[in-house]
Amino acid sequence: MSKSFSILGKGLKANTAADLQPYLSELEQMEDVEEVHFGANSLGVEACQAIAEVLKGKKNLKVVDLADIFTGRLISEIPQALSALCDALSSSTSLVELDLSDNAFGGRCADAMVPFLENNTHFSIFKLNNNGLGPIGGSIIAKALIANGEKCEKEGKESNLRVLVCGRNRLENGSSKDWKEAFAKHRGLKEVKMPQNGIRMEGIKNLSEGLSHCEGLEVLDLQDNTSTKIGTRAIVKHLPTWKKLKVLNLSDCLLGKSGGIALMSSLRDGSNTELEVLKLQYNELDKTSIEILSVAITQHLKGLKELELNGNRFAEDDDCVEELKKALEVRGNEDALDELDDMEEPESGEEEEGSEEEVESEDEEDKEELAKEEVDGTAKLPPVTDKQTDDLADMLAGAHIEAK
Repeated sequence: MSKSFSILGKGLKANTAADLQPYLSELEQMEDVEEVHFGANSLGVEACQAIAEVLKGKKNLKVVDLADIFTGRLISEIPQALSALCDALSSSTSLVELDLSDNAFGGRCADAMVPFLENNTHFSIFKLNNNGLGPIGGSIIAKALIANGEKCEKEGKESNLRVLVCGRNRLENGSSKDWKEAFAKHRGLKEVKMPQNGIRMEGIKNLSEGLSHCEGLEVLDLQDNTSTKIGTRAIVKHLPTWKKLKVLNLSDCLLGKSGGIALMSSLRDGSNTELEVLKLQYNELDKTSIEILSVAITQHLKGLKELELNGNRFAEDDDCVEELKKALEVRGNEDALDELDDMEEPESGEEEEGSEEEVESEDEEDKEELAKEEVDGTAKLPPVTDKQTDDLADMLAGAHIEAK
């Protein structure tokens, strides 16, 4: 008998338990079910409560997929529905993975997840991607994970959390100190993905410091945040800690020329010899960074199979690219490099000679930006407020394709 139950993608609009009865009857009969997939359906409060009652009795449940289950639902419905589902899983000792991605919660619904996150110390994979949490919602989740880590400590055991995905949530800098503490409580983390969160350099610094406690980190994805020199320095400082790092994604992070040189120099020094995927698109990297990277590949990065450098400041036909390709070819990874079809104009020789002044300028810009950071770490540049985040969540919840 199959151990996986799925109504994924059926486009159901279930308001009541009766609307789901044929499916719930099937699930009830699957005593040894290990996976349940409810994604891409629209589930109301009563329907979620009915699902929760069934899930409570499943003692071998490992994977619960609840991604994209509230399309078209009123924001007032979601907390009660979400609480029912999460509370049903709070005492599960078999649970490995919970996916709540692509639900337009907004910050107001974060509290509904707290009891589960604070009390269940068995799950190891938590996916909360594209939920519109905002800084306050992000802090609520991070603080719940801190409490989870403290519970593990009191019970004399290590945290089981290994994978955390929390991207596209507008976390900004305001929640970064809480995430820093949360990472320190979950030292067994192997994969952390937090792309597209509007996190600026001080926030990147906080995240890096927290992750410095996670020596077994294998995947780090901070794509499309703003690192600049200060944030990049923090990442580079802790790179040697992550000796098992296999995937590093810092594309669209504004590393800048000096940040790129610092990063490549660390790789050249052998900080991360197990690296397989390196994504650094659109970071204003110049040829100097690429020259150093070629040396790093030649000396240490024998397993680099995927390298993304498009959108940086060197010409596709520059000698540094040829050297890079040769270094990859020697390692048997000649197809690793992405297409360089959207490159920025490289600096002229005159500008390159003035690179020291440019680096000083970068330092001044970083200092000015840091001076703008408020006490709680939130930039004074116009951030997205939690009300705006919740309003956006409401709008997204209403913009839906009618379920058949």
